[in-house]
Formats: sequence, C-alpha cells, structure tokens
Amino acid sequence: MKVLLVEDDEYIAHALSTTLTEQHYTVDVAYDGQAGWEYAEAFTYDLILLDVVLPKLDGISLCRQLRSRHTTTPILLLTSCDSSASKIEGLDAGADDYVVKPFDFLELSARIRAILRRGSAALPPILETGKLRLNPNNYEVIYNSQPLNLTPKEYALLELFLRNTQRVFSRRAILDHLWSFEEPPAEDTVRAHIKGLRSKLKAAGAPPDLVETVYGLGYRLKPEKRQEIIGNSELNTPQLEDLSLPSLPPELENSSSFKDRINIPETASIVTQSNSYNALLSSKESSLSDAIAKVWERFRSSISDRIAILDQTNVALSLGQLSDELRQQASQEAHKLVGSLGTFGLAEGSRLAREMENLLQSDPKQDQAPQLCQLVATLREELERGRWEDGGDGGGRGDGGDGGVKSSLSSPR
Repeated sequence: MKVLLVEDDEYIAHALSTTLTEQHYTVDVAYDGQAGWEYAEAFTYDLILLDVVLPKLDGISLCRQLRSRHTTTPILLLTSCDSSASKIEGLDAGADDYVVKPFDFLELSARIRAILRRGSAALPPILETGKLRLNPNNYEVIYNSQPLNLTPKEYALLELFLRNTQRVFSRRAILDHLWSFEEPPAEDTVRAHIKGLRSKLKAAGAPPDLVETVYGLGYRLKPEKRQEIIGNSELNTPQLEDLSLPSLPPELENSSSFKDRINIPETASIVTQSNSYNALLSSKESSLSDAIAKVWERFRSSISDRIAILDQTNVALSLGQLSDELRQQASQEAHKLVGSLGTFGLAEGSRLAREMENLLQSDPKQDQAPQLCQLVATLREELERGRWEDGGDGGGRGDGGDGGVKSSLSSPR
C-alpha cells in the first residue's frame, strides 16, 4: 500500500514515515501543499495523509483541489484545531476522516487501516485465498497453518496481490505501487522479490506457481485448485478444517476417546494461540516505539532553535518592532511545537505552545510582551526539568503527565 504524506513539520513527517514504513507501507513525503499536489498528480496512492496548515497551499484547499479533479483516493486530515467548525470544513472539503494533533501513533494506524478497508470494496479485515491468509492488523502471513517470515517488500507484494485478486500487475505497476519516488529501483528488483516470495511460499507447501507469471503482462496471484468457478460466481469448496462441529451431548463431550477420534482442539491450545498473538502485537509495538524514539532524539535537539525564534519575537514585541514576517514565522514555529511536543508525549509543552500560537495569531500589542515572555520561559522550564531527557519512559512523573515518546505509543490517549 502506498501513502502520500503532506506535512511541513519535518519531525512529525519523519516519525509518521517511520511508523508507516514499519507497518509495510510505502511512503512519499511532501513538505508543502504545492509539492503534495504535484505528487498526487504524478503518482497513484492508496491513501493521502494531509496536514491542514501548510506552506504555499493549505490542506483544506488542496483537499478541495484533489476532489475537484475527481480524485477518489481516501484523504485523512491532520489538524491541530479540534473545533467542530474546523472538522466540518475539512469533511465538507472532501476528507474521509480527521485526526487531531497531538495524536497517538497506534490510534492513527488503526484509523488508517479502517479507511483503507472502507475504500477497498468492502474487503474483509483478513485477506485470504485457499490456504493462504494475511492479517493486515498484525502483519501475520500464514500458509496452511504455517507462518511465513517475509521481508517488508515480500509482504507488500503479497498484500498487493491479495487486495487485487483479479488483476495482473506489470513490473512497472508494481514499482509504482510499492516503491517511493525517492527510491525507484530497476525492474529486475521486482523479479528478485517475486523469486524470494515464491521460494518462501513453496517452502510452506504452496504450489510453485501460486504467484503466477502471465507472460508478456506481469504477475498475479493464481487461484488454488480448491476454488471452482460455476457460471459467473465463485464457489469455495469447504475444507474439513473450515467446518464447525455440531454441539455434542454431555456424555459424548466428556468422552476422551470421542475427542481423540474427531480431534477436538483443547482449550489450552486456543489460549496458547491467543498468547502468541498478543506477544506478536507487543513485539511489533516495541519495535515501533524504538523507531519513533530515534526520531525523538533528533527532534529534541532542534527544540532550542525553535524557542530561539520565539525569544527573538518576544524581544521585538517588547521594543514595539515586531514585523509581520517575524510574527508569522514565530506563529508557524509555535504551531509545529503544538503537534510535535504533544505527539511525542509532552502534553503540557504542547498546551503552552498552543497558547503562544493563539497569542501570535491575534497580532499582539507591545503591552502583551510580558505574557509571551512568561509563556516562553515556562515552556523552557518544562523542557529542562529532565522528565523528557530519558527518551520517554514515563518514569519522571507520578501524575501521568508528560512521559515522552514511549508513553504516547504504549497507552492510547
């Protein structure tokens, strides 16, 4: 699945791109609305993540522009404003959903999956054909009850085929769907990934041509023999493992010999499977948390630069020399801090940044300089207390407050 992310805050963009890549999406990033428009015109995407406040062309205008060109790609708006009027404006512009900054990465991922399901002709949450099963919620792939350990590109290839079972994909079409604009490989790369996917499927017992070459056209997922076509309808012949057993009378249900003969699964086996599933989710969440923590390390080193601009703005305001250009720049930096600090788990810092943004947008007068000065000083104190310096284990406060990136990933808000 290919996603276009249009976000001017490079750290939010990097964190989101990392999150989505960890979940096997291919991501193109545009840092202003005009660039986002050009990407959307040039390539086909399964989803567009669109910030509302953007340079050159704002998100609402870009959304309207895309819909006016009859673009049906699902659009999810990212906005720092949670007012009803703002949400209505975005939805009326053609957005399919919205998420308010600061957001939780795991909740955003769930919303993305929900939007993609709605936009995929009511595809079931679990993608399967014959003995092959792919779960997009936990990235698990199973063939004939045997899990497959696929690379991200092999997984993406298989998901593409399963979501488009009636379509043949050329190598060029596969490149357009699964590689970002900044990393276009040669077409031979596709052949290598197809070979790797076929090898792993075959090792699990799949037919060697389950991923079929349609000569002169490309590749497709070949229906297994158990799928039969009657007229224009497709009939899946049920297998023994797919049939549910009728309820049994107590005297038979408690009979160990009867259980042995019909192979009723024990409750302990079901519990083990459930525990394995939870362990898989926990492992993937931990991996995602570690990836975002690395982005946080880069982000926190840039905070002082953003605060320096706010300091400069405060000095100019106190002297009555605040230019409109500097005020707008400071307002944009405060706006970015609202989303960045909150998304990385610094809720109080995000609140202070929002107050500064609101003040700067109101064209402040010279006598409001002490108010801005106090907000900047309080924000600096908030960041220097050391609660956030450990990368966000949430251990610095007992009141459930700011804990950094890991707290925002491990517990939904």
